[in-house]
Amino acid sequence: MISHPGHRAGTPSPRLPTAVARCPVCARLVLGATWAHPLTMDTSAVSLGLTLVSGIAWTAVYAEAIRIGFAQRTYAMPVAALTLNMAWEWLYALVGLSEGGGVQTAVNVVWGLADVLILVTFLRFGYAEFSPQLGRAAFWTGSMVLLGASAAVQLLFLAEFGDRLAPVYSAFLQNLLMSGLFVAMFLSRGGPRGQSLVIAVAKWLGTLAPTLQWGLLSPSGFVLGVGLLCSVVDLAYIGLLAAARRAEPARVTADAAAP
Repeated sequence: MISHPGHRAGTPSPRLPTAVARCPVCARLVLGATWAHPLTMDTSAVSLGLTLVSGIAWTAVYAEAIRIGFAQRTYAMPVAALTLNMAWEWLYALVGLSEGGGVQTAVNVVWGLADVLILVTFLRFGYAEFSPQLGRAAFWTGSMVLLGASAAVQLLFLAEFGDRLAPVYSAFLQNLLMSGLFVAMFLSRGGPRGQSLVIAVAKWLGTLAPTLQWGLLSPSGFVLGVGLLCSVVDLAYIGLLAAARRAEPARVTADAAAP
C-alpha cells in the first residue's frame, strides 16, 4: 500500500461499508481518495489496454487531420489546440529522452512530427480563413506568438507541478479546450468542412481511455471530472457532425431541384 501524505504507514486501513466493499471501483475510489498518493500509475493489464486504445485513437486523429488538411486544402485541428499539443509532445519527448527514453517517449516524438505536418497545413492553407481580418504578416506573427505562448504554458505547468503531475494535468485541461474548439470550428465554418467523424470519434475515445485510466484506476477526481467534461463536449461534437452528414443528401437534392 502506498501511503498518502499525512497517513502514517502501518496504521490499519479504514473499514469500508459493505455496499462499498462489494463494488471494486467504489472501494478503489474511497481507498484511493483516503490513502493512495494521487496519480500513482496503475500498471494492471486493464491500464495497459487503455493506454493502447488511447495511443491508437490519437494516432488516427493525427493521420486523418493530415489527410484532410492536404486533401481539402485547409487545416483540420483548431490552431490553439494544435500548438498546445505540439508544445506538450515535444517538451515531454525531450524530458523522456533526457531520462533514457522509452515507449511513451518514442510515441511522443512520432506525435510531435505529426503535429508538425498539421501545422504545415495551417500555415499553408489557414491564411484563407483569416485573410478578411488579418494581413499575411499579422497571420505569421500571430502564429509564432501562439506557438511561443503554448510552449510557455507547458513550461509553467512543468515548473509548478513537476514532471509526474504536469503532463497529466495539462493534457486533460488542453483536451477540454480542444473539445470546445472543435465545436467552435464547426460553428464558425457553418458545417463539417475540414472535419470528419473519424477525428471526432477517435478524439473522444483517445481521451476517454486515459480518463478511465487516470481518473478511476490511479485515481484522481480532477482527471475524472475534466475527462468526463471532455466526453460531454466530444459527444456533442460527434452529434453535430452526424446531423450534418444526414442533412447533406437532402441539401444536395434540394440544390439539384432548384430552378
